[in-house]
Amino acid sequence: MPIIRQIRQDDRKVSGRWRQLRRAVGASTVVALAVSCAAVSGAGHLPDDRAPLDQPLAAAVEGLPLGEAQRVGAEYAAASLADYAHTLERVEARRVAAAKRWGLATPPLRPPAPPPQKVELASTPGLIADAGLPPVVVRVPTDDKVVFLTIDDGWHKDPRFTRMLRELDIPYSAFLSDYVAKDDYDYFRRMHRDGAAVQNHTLHHKEMPKLSYEQQRREICDMQEVLRKEIGVTPRLFRPPYGAYDRDTLRAAATCGIEAVPLWAEEAWAEKFDWGRADRVFHPGDIILTHFRGPQEWGGTMNDMLRRTLKTATDQGFALARLEDYI
Repeated sequence: MPIIRQIRQDDRKVSGRWRQLRRAVGASTVVALAVSCAAVSGAGHLPDDRAPLDQPLAAAVEGLPLGEAQRVGAEYAAASLADYAHTLERVEARRVAAAKRWGLATPPLRPPAPPPQKVELASTPGLIADAGLPPVVVRVPTDDKVVFLTIDDGWHKDPRFTRMLRELDIPYSAFLSDYVAKDDYDYFRRMHRDGAAVQNHTLHHKEMPKLSYEQQRREICDMQEVLRKEIGVTPRLFRPPYGAYDRDTLRAAATCGIEAVPLWAEEAWAEKFDWGRADRVFHPGDIILTHFRGPQEWGGTMNDMLRRTLKTATDQGFALARLEDYI
């Protein structure tokens, strides 16, 4: 179960504590608690008993002993934080158990909090760049020790793979092509509900520079419409099949609402790892490519690929993060 869904379920227990407090101290104090807890959340500290009360709060606490609303509000905030901490402990314990169950020596590292603002992108040096064209990148400019898992096409649909991703709470992005995804969009809808990002990989997986501008535009724009209809998303990111593109590809992509074109720095397989640099190590912000493939193509499963990727990242001190949190 994804961590966010678990936290939302456990929040019901916090709501139960709220109802208990309401019965104990009365409805007027509950109004004061709402304001006090909002102050806690917004300001990052408990309200000062000596601080002047605003007019709605003053009216709500009229007749209560001095500081009573703040005291109960502080108790509620502390209880809520304790419940939240216990939820995180339970979720992490399940993740540790899941790592062992899926054959990992240690659980994957947790990524840091996403940046408050998305990073400013420019095309990787040596790749096509021009005003009005979406930037083409092989890594995200960040100092965070994170890498990004991206999975192309949609050919092989293994429920054990998505279960492993879900139980380990691994973020990833799926770049789908309609010609292989269309036989089971339910699989990808479930992935999206679990938190996966869904992006554009064209309708028919053609080599884009071999097509006319209008043909390229149809491949990209029509896939935008398919994903809007089938998944309920309008992708901002596009990956050209085989990593092949030209200036017309980028022009067409821009007219379809595409904001960036992530390629990749490494490629993960079930039995090996292909490095894009001679040092054979991750760099902060690297994008990892893999595919929806099975034993017939790989000689191994997608779960094997994920184990190899997670072990490599963890051994090097990297966490897998969500690409869309950064770009």
